[in-house]
Amino acid sequence: MKFVHLSDLHLGKRLNEFSLIEDQEYILDRICGVIAEEKPDFAIIAGDIYDKPVPSAEAVRLFDDFLTRVSAMTEHVFAISGNHDSAERIAFGCHIMEKSGIHMSPVYSGSTVPVVLRDDYGELCVYMLPFIKPLSVRRFFPDAGTESYTDAVNAAVDAMDIDFTKRNIIITHQFVTGAQKSDSEEISVGGTDNVDSSAFDGFDYVALGHIHSPQNVGSERIRYCGTPLKYSFSEAKQQKSVTVVEIREKGSLEVRTVPLKPLRDMRELRGTFAEISSAACVESGNSEDYLRVILTDEEEVPEAMGKLRAVYPNIMIIEYDNRRTRSAHDSIEAAEAENKLPIELFEEFYKFSNGGEMSQDQRQLVQAFIERIWEGEA
Repeated sequence: MKFVHLSDLHLGKRLNEFSLIEDQEYILDRICGVIAEEKPDFAIIAGDIYDKPVPSAEAVRLFDDFLTRVSAMTEHVFAISGNHDSAERIAFGCHIMEKSGIHMSPVYSGSTVPVVLRDDYGELCVYMLPFIKPLSVRRFFPDAGTESYTDAVNAAVDAMDIDFTKRNIIITHQFVTGAQKSDSEEISVGGTDNVDSSAFDGFDYVALGHIHSPQNVGSERIRYCGTPLKYSFSEAKQQKSVTVVEIREKGSLEVRTVPLKPLRDMRELRGTFAEISSAACVESGNSEDYLRVILTDEEEVPEAMGKLRAVYPNIMIIEYDNRRTRSAHDSIEAAEAENKLPIELFEEFYKFSNGGEMSQDQRQLVQAFIERIWEGEA
């Protein structure tokens, strides 16, 4: 059984006020070309189909066209909702579309029924688990002690009652501990949304969405395929791709990638204003690419953005790297804060404001409020 693994299309995304819809339409066409050449049995889209819960009309049109084309080339398409999607909107019409081999994940209801496919090696069970939070699962399993995201996924998987003697695939959209992040993902402060990879023990392949960098997590069978386009400058040096997977008999797994070339690349240019605007620099790459320009001039160049956009129309960011900017420590302090839990940040704020430590009762009360806010209960 051969399939392609996609995720995080983020259709309708705008980056630094630039609409990426033309770039997305182009890359989806390239993906259709890969599917036509590979001839997979099915395709997977592991969440974040759209960039917003209420997508634009052009984003919906783009996905409708893509889904129609892919379903014509494969027997089945599996798509789940991610944290950027509205689970209800993705689930709309799922029972009708299922008759055509298009399987859209329903809103999580405590029960996950697999789609069973068959080939020469027997049954292959495909489980679709959309993005879930502890609250999403707790209401169906109130006695399971579901506090963390790992608890939530464990409870959801346990309820599937899986026969692990068969071949099983799970499609899900979570942050698995150990994955390398990019700047374009929404990850919680302190890693409170981490899911331990042990939650997926026994599955023959775990098709993950959420992390934008293509990578395996501890094992070839647990994989993020990454985004088809670069959505932050931290991804500038990445090679985006389509992940192609083949599963034959139980225990057999082959994973490879097919590179994708975008309409416009995302690059960084560093140098003085004179160097970057020189003909030699312009000729070294596509002037239509999306650019982050880092100027090393000691003095700010008046109207640098306007002047450089005459040469590079898609400059997104201009920054300076000189003695003045290097003396600033704000970015270092922000980076330290990103690695702290919300309760730790509040404790520091309390100590700064009151000149003393929080009591244990106060800490428990604040932690309870943080959990309620995080789960949307407050």
